[in-house]
Amino acid sequence: MTAAERDALIHQTFPLIKHVAHRLATRLPSNIEMRDLINAGVLGLLDAIDKFEPDRNVKFKTYAEVRIRGAILDSLRNLDWAPRSLRRRSKDLERTSTDLTQKLGRPATDEEISEAMGEDLENFHALVDQLHGLTIGSFDNVNDSEDCDSYLNYCPDDGANNPYAKFETRELSSLLTDAIDALPEKEQLVLSLYYYEEFTMKEIGA
Repeated sequence: MTAAERDALIHQTFPLIKHVAHRLATRLPSNIEMRDLINAGVLGLLDAIDKFEPDRNVKFKTYAEVRIRGAILDSLRNLDWAPRSLRRRSKDLERTSTDLTQKLGRPATDEEISEAMGEDLENFHALVDQLHGLTIGSFDNVNDSEDCDSYLNYCPDDGANNPYAKFETRELSSLLTDAIDALPEKEQLVLSLYYYEEFTMKEIGA
């Protein structure tokens, strides 16, 4: 690819960066700068151009969107961008959820948590939406000796009704869907037959 072709492709794909950045921004606190998301997306686009393999029969736009989204999420993982007040409310919510779960002997529902926090359900859901952005942080290096506050107070409970777990699952599901969509059609079919139709690899290869 010549320099001119590369520049043309960047110019052509730039609207996709803005689309992905705006879509992610709707689930992030207002103090996150759109400019920073777009800058990270540009790096993702450049990476996509360098690594794209046309012979894999994947549309460049599809591949680029996955790389752009991944680059933006990676940039957010490196930021401690949550306002102090949001971290405090995150800690309050997690403590309330944990206390209720221990008291009730089961995961607390949204209604029970919101009532215990003195919030109406609408405000509670608004808070959970704000906290959704916290699920994109990287916590691979957390250990028992570290304070959870340094990791945006992200100390999730494994309960099925835990708001953090719900949104973490949703975010991971979205990322997985994007990754599968970027695969060649034949590889998508193999995954579908193996995981959903419960074919064995031997049956698929027959």
